[in-house]
Amino acid sequence: MAAKKSLVSKKLPATIDVCSGAGGLSLGAARAGFSVAGAIEIDHRAMATHRMNFAGTAHFETSATRLSGSDILAGAGLKKGELIGLVGGTPCQGFSRIGARKAYDPRSLVFRHFMRLVRETKPVFFLAENVPGILDKRHSRRVASALDLVPRKYRILEPFTLRASDYGAPTNRERVIFFGYDPSRLKDVDADDFKAAQVGEAVTVREALHGLPLDIMPEWIDEADSWRPVHVTKSGYFFDRIVGAVPEGLGEPTAMKRFFDEDRVHGNFGTRHSETIIRRYGALEYGEADPITKSIRLNPSGLCPTLRAGTGPDAGSFQAVRPIHYLRPRVITPREAARLQGFPDWFRFDRTKWHSFRQIGNSVSPLLAEAIMQVVAKAVKI
Repeated sequence: MAAKKSLVSKKLPATIDVCSGAGGLSLGAARAGFSVAGAIEIDHRAMATHRMNFAGTAHFETSATRLSGSDILAGAGLKKGELIGLVGGTPCQGFSRIGARKAYDPRSLVFRHFMRLVRETKPVFFLAENVPGILDKRHSRRVASALDLVPRKYRILEPFTLRASDYGAPTNRERVIFFGYDPSRLKDVDADDFKAAQVGEAVTVREALHGLPLDIMPEWIDEADSWRPVHVTKSGYFFDRIVGAVPEGLGEPTAMKRFFDEDRVHGNFGTRHSETIIRRYGALEYGEADPITKSIRLNPSGLCPTLRAGTGPDAGSFQAVRPIHYLRPRVITPREAARLQGFPDWFRFDRTKWHSFRQIGNSVSPLLAEAIMQVVAKAVKI
């Protein structure tokens, strides 16, 4: 599928994001000093969100399985040898330790096609992230077969696991990293370099939700109702990235204007709970799960558990279990979920609550992504 030529700066080292989703990895790359020349994503709503926030990027709304390396280089306006990094978070459902756990999930094939695109585009480095379950023995043959597609000139690290909370995000979400590079074009790096990029003490749930509206009305269902005032008075690494650190050319114009000029943020959607559910949620202890909905009440002094995405229209449109706010007997809003995942307040998601949650739950934390990509940026030989 053709894509419009990338409008991002040719002065910055170019990356292409495979299975980009809404753009968590893209944002981390951009903040680390890379350009996001191209993004590939089959989900129409996620692609629309990426387009809003990364208007200058060339977008391929199709599966990575249907594209060749020459397709994406041409669509992103890159010549042979100009692609610095091929990055991506390929579908994790087939590798997950929760959910259906099918013996075979066709979406798992995308991991293999990612490595095929490495072979065809020949980037300086590649970085693929996925869930810890991908390292389970039952997937070892499939993973090894995919990695065999990578040209022998690349040095491939043993897969390693990183936790988002170690990189400034208030969530215990873990991701497995597959990283390889051309040693003639990238200085030697290893897993310890990535682990050394940790930013220190994790931000707690209470700190992360600072400044967002606490009393969310259940009737705030329409997009227009979801724009609400935000008052951030804290500073530090986390909040510097929540309220700023905007890479040149990024951001959806309306969201940027309303945030920076009016102190308003999008995504404060309400949820209608019955009186029975409100009573049950209000009686829960921190960290306790509701016996019926399975929602966990967040611990203000702890971390958010891994946010789940639910399923798309192709798999029944099931909503994921959402955590309960630690001070109010209600599930969290998409904007609160975005904070807990490490997305900035100026980043705009879908116009609906359901798709916003799906996009946030499917994303890698931008804070983790930025830390990883900063390590790589320092090692690139340009």
